[in-house]
Order: sequence, then C-alpha cells, then structure tokens
Amino acid sequence: MGTEAMTRHPGRARLVLRSALFWFGLAGSTVVFALASPLLLPLDWHGRFRVMSQWSRFNAWWLQRTCRLRYRVTGREHLTPQAAVLMCKHQSAWETLVLQRFIPPQVWVLKRELMRIPFFGWGMALMDPIAVDRRAGRRAMAQMLTQGLDRLGRGLWVVVFPEGTRTRPGERVRYKLGGAVLAARSGRPVIPVAHNAGLYWPKGSFLKYPGTVDVEIGPPIPTQGREPGEIMAEVAAWIEARTDALCGLTPDPSPATAPGALERDTAAE
Repeated sequence: MGTEAMTRHPGRARLVLRSALFWFGLAGSTVVFALASPLLLPLDWHGRFRVMSQWSRFNAWWLQRTCRLRYRVTGREHLTPQAAVLMCKHQSAWETLVLQRFIPPQVWVLKRELMRIPFFGWGMALMDPIAVDRRAGRRAMAQMLTQGLDRLGRGLWVVVFPEGTRTRPGERVRYKLGGAVLAARSGRPVIPVAHNAGLYWPKGSFLKYPGTVDVEIGPPIPTQGREPGEIMAEVAAWIEARTDALCGLTPDPSPATAPGALERDTAAE
C-alpha cells in the first residue's frame, strides 16, 4: 500500500466503522435509485443519465465523508469534444463509482450477468450499457461492436476496462482486444486513464483507507488506419507505466504530478 494510505489511516476499529457506514449508504442509495428507476422511463437517455448519475454524486460525497477518501484529476483537457472510447485501469469498484463524475455522458462495456444483480442491475439496465455475453465466443465481439457503434453514433462515450477484471497494484493481466477493435472500426480515438485507487480501495477488501486517489487522463491515441493489436499495445503501455508511477512502484517523471500541478479535489462536487 502507498505511503499516504499506510501512514494516515486511523485505528482498525475506526476503519471498520467508517467502511461499514459507507457500505450502508451505498447499499441504501442503490435500492432507492433502483426502485425509482421505472419512473424515469418517459425521459430520454440524457434525462435518465442526469438523474441516475446523482447516485454516483451522492456516493462519491459519502465516501469522502465516511472514509475520508477523496480524488483529484489531471488531464481533463484530453477529453475530446466528440465521443470516444475510454479505456481505464481496473483496480477496484472505486472507478466504476467515480468515473461518472468527470467523464462525459457514457455507457460501459460489461458482463451481461451484472444486469441480473437485484437493484444494481435494474438501475444499470436503464442506461443502455453494452452488455456482452462472454460465453458467446465470437458472437460476443459482434454484440459489442454493434452496440458500441450505436452508442458512439448517439454521442455517448464508451468506457472499457480492457483487463476484464480487477487487478492489484503492480499486477499484470493481458488486455482484451474488444475495445481496440471497436475504436479501430469506429475511427474514434482511445482516451487512456490511469489511477491508483487500488491503494485505498483494495481489490476484494471491505475496508476503505483515507487518502487521495490520483487519476490521470492521457492524450488521445489515434486509431484510424491502425490494427487493434497495435492500438492496444500503445494503450496498455501508457496505462501500465502511468499506473505504476501513480502507485509509487516506479519513479514518476511526469511534470503533471508535481506539487501544485493537480486540479482541485472534486470529490465533494
């Protein structure tokens, strides 16, 4: 765990209490929003997004209040005016909660099984995610391409976690090509995102540690005329290098993370 998370957290009993309070609020808000979601059906997609995104706004605020876990973002200038494919490091549930706070209107590529989770899946279904049946083999890729091109054409960003699973800081898994295939087929750039949330919200952990998650949005990676494998190799290289630096696993040469260069904390927005 990073130095800040190790040295600034309170005693274990207080950690457990704060984490329990957060989970209670998260569960309660999920039930409330899910039960209210049928009332949103008459609205268009953007109207539903504005309402449902208040769930992430509340829980980002609640995470700060209960667990003292904030975040700060650099690289917002790399978010292109046109909808693109965003590929993000996947270390915990934190990014699935907070990405909605600083990425334009978006849909996620996810496992179809998640739609069957009571309450959480019901609310998610309302937002037209790209739900893929991983057991479908090649048909899964066709599903993702069809739905992904539709969402991009509607002006919605497509968020992909290319590892397909959560990983611990320093852990490596093979990046899946689906997001790169969609980017190549659409010609839209890939926006890579690195962060160090795994230091404070560890994979599979009940406890949440106080501190500040650093998020870095990278420059657009062009896709037109390129092969998916070439695109993904560049994406993975950038994400892994920047994630290692943000997690303190390698020296960080980036001036973007120098003192005073970070944008204001946005957890309380």
